[in-house]
Amino acid sequence: MFKFEGLLLVLSLSVLASADDDSFIGVNIGTDLSDMPHPTQVVALLKSQQIRHIRLYDADRGMLVALANTGIKVAVTVPNEQLLGIGQSNSTAAHWVSQNIVAHYPATNITIVCVGSEVFNTLPNAAPVLLNALKFIQGALVASNLDRQIKVSTPIASTVILDSFPPSQAFFNHSWNPVLGPLLKFLQSTGSPFMLNVYPYYDYMKSNGIIPLDYALFNPLPSNKEAVDSNTLLHYTNVFDAMVDAAYFAMASLNVTNVPVLVTESGWPSKGDSNEPDATLDNANTYNSNLIKHIINQTGTPKHPGIPVSTYIYELYNEDTKPGPVSEKSWGLFDANGKPIYTLQLTNTGRTFSNDTTNQTHCTAKEGADSKMLQAALDWACGPGKVNCSALLQGQPCYEPDNVAAHASFAFDSYYHMMGKGEGTCDFNGVAMLTTRDPSHGACQFIGSDGMNGTFLNGSIADFNSTSSSGWMARGGYAGGGLLVKFLLAVLLL
Repeated sequence: MFKFEGLLLVLSLSVLASADDDSFIGVNIGTDLSDMPHPTQVVALLKSQQIRHIRLYDADRGMLVALANTGIKVAVTVPNEQLLGIGQSNSTAAHWVSQNIVAHYPATNITIVCVGSEVFNTLPNAAPVLLNALKFIQGALVASNLDRQIKVSTPIASTVILDSFPPSQAFFNHSWNPVLGPLLKFLQSTGSPFMLNVYPYYDYMKSNGIIPLDYALFNPLPSNKEAVDSNTLLHYTNVFDAMVDAAYFAMASLNVTNVPVLVTESGWPSKGDSNEPDATLDNANTYNSNLIKHIINQTGTPKHPGIPVSTYIYELYNEDTKPGPVSEKSWGLFDANGKPIYTLQLTNTGRTFSNDTTNQTHCTAKEGADSKMLQAALDWACGPGKVNCSALLQGQPCYEPDNVAAHASFAFDSYYHMMGKGEGTCDFNGVAMLTTRDPSHGACQFIGSDGMNGTFLNGSIADFNSTSSSGWMARGGYAGGGLLVKFLLAVLLL
């Protein structure tokens, strides 16, 4: 095993605090595009991809209006160029909150305000007023009775964390402690997250081969390749977790131990210059797909296992007018026309988040799922779920292969599309998963496949509270299961 032995590497972290009990994946929306889509087009894309959390780099009125009544949770930003004014004037902060928060809330579901962005690195002369800016914004929210609904924090670059390997040795750049110490106490007192931008790509690039590419991409490692913190003996299988834990240890060095980390930026570029050979479509797809699985599975980190680390992916669009190398313009999931740069590999998540604008996502039985659980879910889908499962009867196109997994996949996919591919409609108590692979075979065409228009579906929506599956049983469906099936049907999809 290779160990972190005082090695100093730079890892850029972005942390997002979750307002939900569960972890979430959100997306950053930059605007350095030569042909930036209209806000209504942006929102249409978000809705089509079922993206429920976004972060804006400003508080653009057009975007906030377009986001109204969508339920999408929005993080807005006080731009760095406004930070000095707000940090020096309580009234300026109050005016900003009035114009950009109060005027839109609650129709637009604003949940957090990012005050500046990587201020210690990009605008160090404003650092002395950063805490005042947070306090003034917080005070304006209190005055508007919005402080419980909307949190206030500031995204910080991971370069502020020094000696980050091993994570247990991490500490903040001492020159910023006079600001960071009180800032962390403010976050603690207001229940706000510590926002961190996490970029394993840059750490991998700057490591001169010390960091394995698979370790940066969340790919599985043999046990002898895992990184081990020699102080805590915690094993790290990816750079992301190591950097998040470095932030926790750095906060602990300032006697703050109960502020959650929220990753406000993380991603991987899909294209780079000749000196960036690992900025590729495959690596970007691998990193973001693995990141999403890691977050929504609520794996947590070695220091805090099971504690969600909500994260905003950087970013929605490729920003073609951004200065710098090709990689700086190539972090997006989509181009300006809403065409996916690549399709995320999310076949094992069981939840939605796919940059697939061709609507070719399907819901199938999870490989290795318990057959009794599949049976119960199949009975529910073909009964109370109101899926027309006649294609599964003997002699019909989808009867073969005659096994519960194949039949459940047809029923799951039919229900998923009947419900508009909505959040939570491909779960079935954990035995279903999303895939971009078309499960159709022979004459058996699944809903959403080419040439399939959904005629196997009934027009009415199921009552989720119903536990009767008599309709499907009467059509010759699976009749086994007894009390276990009845119990499962009562709780399925709650």
